[in-house]
Amino acid sequence: MLFRARLGTFLTFALAGLLMGVWVARMPALAGKFDTSESEIGVVVLVWGLGALAAMQGLRTVMARAGSRTMLRVALPLTALSYVLVAVAPTYGLLLAAVALFGMTFGITDIAMNAQGTVVEQAYRRPIMNGMHAGWCVGAMSGGLFGVGTAAAGLGFTHAVLAAALLSLPLGLALGRTFLPDPAAPPVAATGRRARLPIAIYLIGALAFIAFMTEGAIADWSGLLLHQELGATQAVAALGYPAFELAMLLGRLAGDRIRARAGTRRLLMGAGIGTAASMTIVVLAPDAPTAIAGFFLTGLVVCTVVPVTISLAGTAAPDRPGAAVAQVGAMGYGGLLLGPVLVGFLADATSLRAGVGVTIVLALLIALGARYVPLGGTVETAAHAPEPAPAAGEALSGAAGRERVAA
Repeated sequence: MLFRARLGTFLTFALAGLLMGVWVARMPALAGKFDTSESEIGVVVLVWGLGALAAMQGLRTVMARAGSRTMLRVALPLTALSYVLVAVAPTYGLLLAAVALFGMTFGITDIAMNAQGTVVEQAYRRPIMNGMHAGWCVGAMSGGLFGVGTAAAGLGFTHAVLAAALLSLPLGLALGRTFLPDPAAPPVAATGRRARLPIAIYLIGALAFIAFMTEGAIADWSGLLLHQELGATQAVAALGYPAFELAMLLGRLAGDRIRARAGTRRLLMGAGIGTAASMTIVVLAPDAPTAIAGFFLTGLVVCTVVPVTISLAGTAAPDRPGAAVAQVGAMGYGGLLLGPVLVGFLADATSLRAGVGVTIVLALLIALGARYVPLGGTVETAAHAPEPAPAAGEALSGAAGRERVAA
């Protein structure tokens, strides 16, 4: 039962990553289909993000009452169906409407699958969330390669996205059988007031906002940078994102061990500085292979930032990890929404290289903010003071709580 739930949640992360990977890899084809400018593509990404944020905020109470299993059983198939509408939209206006719906269903799926990952992690009584996010990387990388294959075969945006949607629908329905029910919610305080999250959650959320902003800018504009600025074919341009996700996968597989040895603050500072350096290679790249290598290096170092910042939310609010994850995840989506749009408008005003170059500044802000991130005293203890194996309750509130990560 537990293994099936863990595998099902892993595959849910992978399926969501695959849909996003195809979407990002075929972004140049989307621009060509509607003959849009860079700022108009930025508007598409903005509408997607607004849809996700609106659903996440508007249905937060419903999600808390219904539980992650119920929400995933509904949202995952609806995400595939809305993806069909994105594929077949005949005009730019209808595309925006379809993208808004896709963003709403995807946003609910994203938060619900992370909440389900927390349920499975609690049942295991040990950290497994990094593995869940490795599933996202596997899916996103596979989606990117699927995009490469469809571009090389001469398929346009419509056929590529439609094929991915029709593949995802039966898988999403089948995965609904694997999810675990959520544990009973803690009793409400006698005052009837909704308890406020600690201020540390919002500080962590601010860093997550910057990290998501960086990742979103890289993911959504890598293909266009390679295609338009460096003259790569659509097939070669589509390689930027899967290379980025492959590096993210490799980095996340090693991320827990690096964090235990170096400590959280050093890991975040190193990731920020490393991201700034590798994105400098991308911005100054003379050709597509150099830029793709820069994207790979970027994924290798930036990959741990989002999981670590959001996992810290579980430590800062151990009695309300679901609410903390949802809050930090919503703040992160704000960055995911703003980053690509900012790049688009800067690219229109200057150049696409300069627009993508904003990620260098964002990465340096991550390094700076790492000095002030609240740790709660648990990570550094685990990294530098060997202790006997903790009891089950301690493992869940300490180590497992630190690994609750949202995509």
